[in-house]
Order: sequence, then C-alpha cells, then structure tokens
Amino acid sequence: MKSTHLGIALMIAAMLSFSVQDGLSRYLAETYNTPMVVAFRYWVFAVYVMILAARRPEGFRAAIHSTRLPVHVLRALLLVIEIAIMIWAYTIIGLIETHAVFAFCPLMVVALSGPLLGEKLTLPRLIALVVGMLGVLVILRPGTGVFSWAAVLPLVSAFFFALYSVLTRLTARSELNFPSFFWPAVIGAVVMTVIGVPKWQEVAAHDWPWMFAYAAVSVLSNWLLLKTYELAEASAVQPFAYMQFVFITLIGIFAFGESLSLVVLIGVALVMASGVYALWSERTAGNG
Repeated sequence: MKSTHLGIALMIAAMLSFSVQDGLSRYLAETYNTPMVVAFRYWVFAVYVMILAARRPEGFRAAIHSTRLPVHVLRALLLVIEIAIMIWAYTIIGLIETHAVFAFCPLMVVALSGPLLGEKLTLPRLIALVVGMLGVLVILRPGTGVFSWAAVLPLVSAFFFALYSVLTRLTARSELNFPSFFWPAVIGAVVMTVIGVPKWQEVAAHDWPWMFAYAAVSVLSNWLLLKTYELAEASAVQPFAYMQFVFITLIGIFAFGESLSLVVLIGVALVMASGVYALWSERTAGNG
C-alpha cells in the first residue's frame, strides 16, 4: 500500500542515517586505510542481504535470479569505486564540501539517461543541467587560489554513482528490485575482500564499536531507502534526499569542526534548486 507521507518520513530518516554513516566513515578513514574500512562495511552488508534473500517467500535462488548479471557486476564495481572515492574525499576536503559537489549527482543521472536509456533531454532538464553546472563551478571556483584538485574527487564520485543509478533503472525494466539490491552487495564484498584484506590494519579496541556501528548504520540506511521506495513514488520523495546536506553540514560542523562558507552555500543552493526543478518538471509532465 502506497503512502507518500510515510515515504517522505522514511526518506528523511534514511538521509539522516546515511549522514551518520558518512561521518563514521570519515572518522575511521582518518586512522585506517580506505580499502579496509570499505571492506568491513561490505562484509556486514553482504551478510545482511544473504539473510534477506534466505527469508524471501519465493526462496533464495528465485530471489537472486537475474538475467542481467554482467550489468550487476558493472554496477557493483561502480559502487565500490564511488564509495572509496567519497571516503577519500572526506579525509581531504571534509564532509560538507564533498557533499556540496556530490549534490550534482541527480542532474548527472538526467544527462546520462538520454544516451543510455533513450530519454529525451527536454528544455526543463537542459535548464536544470546548466544551472546545476553553474552551481558546481561556484563551489569549485576553478582558476582561483581557492581551487583544489581534491575538490574534483566528489564530482568523479558523483559520475560513478550516476552511472550506477542509470544502470539500476535499466535493470528495473526487466526484473524485480531485489537482485539489483543483492548482487552489488555480494560482488562488492568479494572485490573488497581481495583489495582490503592485504591492506588490513590492526584495529584499536576502542575503534571496534565504531567499526560495527558504521556497518550497522550502512545496513539501516539501505533498509530505510528500500522501504521508502516500496511505500512511495520516487518522484514524490526524491526532493527530500537533499535533506542529507543539512544533516551532513551539522555533523561536519559539530563533530569535525568544519565550516560552511557563503560561496559553497550559494553553489549548493543552485545545484539543489536545479535538481528539484528537474524533478518537479518531470512530475508535472507525467501528471499532465
């Protein structure tokens, strides 16, 4: 049964959970290497999806069956790279600036949906893309002494996640949602085991609770997001995904001593406004 109001509430809760997850990943990555941190997260997440699959009414094998396994392998690799780059960016430029640039990701999805999904680049979408790119330029400030190469990292990460999202929409055309949820977790765990185990560092006793909290919050975040899309239409709840920047800003300021400059605030406002406009125009066109 669809419920837009409950879906919105769950989306906001998911964004809070994702923000806590990102804060914990920054804390851990300041002490331990990124592949190790990502590997631990994937191990716990893989166990979680295996349990979910085993409890599916249609049975384990039927639940994970997919005719697009090569696409899921590609999605898994894209997601692993995206997560690793984001965590690396957190340790260099901080949570706030990383997420300010990453906010351009939904507009990248719009841009990639044309060539990959055959969707038309309408005038509202084109306007949103142009305004969003201006917002990113305001944040990055290329050609000034403020610009840093590291500020490009979240833009690269956003591209990988946008491509992952478009491929997810592609698989959704021919199969159920669960395989799209299951395979990236399991394949990602295998990939990160190969990469992360050789780089494993001894974890201090006081950091083990934070490691498990990080993995648990990651599972919770994905569960909340899954429930959100079960309860409400994506177009109705997607604008509330931008609440993550509010939560990230608070965590960045109060937990890590970061600051939100006026220039970054103006830039991210342009990016978010263009993203909401693109979603609103699509929803209006769909209702019309």
